[in-house]
Amino acid sequence: MDEIVIDKNDEIVMKLLHYFITEKNYSPIILHGAKNEIWLENMDANSYEIVRIVTNYIHNDEQLNFDLYKTKQITKKIKRKTFTFNMDVLSIFVNLNDQVDLNKVNINHIDCANIKKVSDLGKYDFIINNYPEITKNTKFSEKGFNLFMKITGDITKKNEEESSKAEETFKKKLPIITYILIAINIFMFLFINVVGNSEETSTLINYGGLHSSLVKIGEYYRLITCSFLHIDIFHLGFNMYALYIVGSQLESFYGKTKYILIYLFSALMGSLFSCLFTDAVSVGASGAIFGLFGALIYFGNQYKAYLGSVIHSQIIPLLLFNFALGFMIDGIDISAHIGGLIGGYLISMALGVKYKSSKSERINGVIITTIFTIFMLYLNFR
Repeated sequence: MDEIVIDKNDEIVMKLLHYFITEKNYSPIILHGAKNEIWLENMDANSYEIVRIVTNYIHNDEQLNFDLYKTKQITKKIKRKTFTFNMDVLSIFVNLNDQVDLNKVNINHIDCANIKKVSDLGKYDFIINNYPEITKNTKFSEKGFNLFMKITGDITKKNEEESSKAEETFKKKLPIITYILIAINIFMFLFINVVGNSEETSTLINYGGLHSSLVKIGEYYRLITCSFLHIDIFHLGFNMYALYIVGSQLESFYGKTKYILIYLFSALMGSLFSCLFTDAVSVGASGAIFGLFGALIYFGNQYKAYLGSVIHSQIIPLLLFNFALGFMIDGIDISAHIGGLIGGYLISMALGVKYKSSKSERINGVIITTIFTIFMLYLNFR
């Protein structure tokens, strides 16, 4: 049987795809109208978020300029979709006319390389600095059909692993902790209105309402208990609806243990902010719920390809709308909302997102969260 011969450019493309997908966790992007080029993205990369492998024959500078213009336009669309402010692009051309001079290219955030064989990548410092092992790890002992089977098999295995992780993360799960939190809030509301009146300040104080003067004399439990009390049925209903909608998703994304830690820490930070900026009695789960929004934003930043547009177009406008209401309507403890939002984001950094957050990112999150917590405690109890 004759050995199958793979076209030289196709072999280069396969080797590059194998490297970027299986070793650097890039994923292909489906783009309408993009012919003879492959776009790969990794929004968590410390190097280039986008890698383009261009097989289209570029025969002159005018065609190159058009290619770069098109690249900039597509990149802008991806930035909007993923809510990314800065995005670096690496374009690797494998079929460039020798008369085309890439040295003339001077575009911010876009680097270009021209290669005739994979080892040519070593000529470019910006590639070696970001991918020091690329020339070594694109060498294969297999040839022809065996090389094709090796590369496609490895890429398929990697894609199956990533699909399994995504399915595990986004698969809807029974939000038991959310149900328990809702039940506790409802129970406390009913109980307080059986033994007293939840609209009376004295009743709220007796059953754990927050007031800075009481916290400062040692009644620290109020920093948490206040988040399980509500003034009236509308206050309770609005917060429990928000908790059900956001909490159900966050519990699925983070898991039960991380979720309850996010909820309680957000409630704590909301209370500390309230003590610092509010003199009135404060109750309600809104500080903790805003913390869940903070955790959702952090999660969305880790999964920009999945949730970037949702965070940008829905979550952030909703938060801004709620903050605006807080400033316009009397009786809303906006400081607790701000504290909860910050607390939820920070504790999510410390706890990390499964399959996404590195050990160093979590350590940094722990350090920042600890410093911020100590700072807030100092401001409240100095």
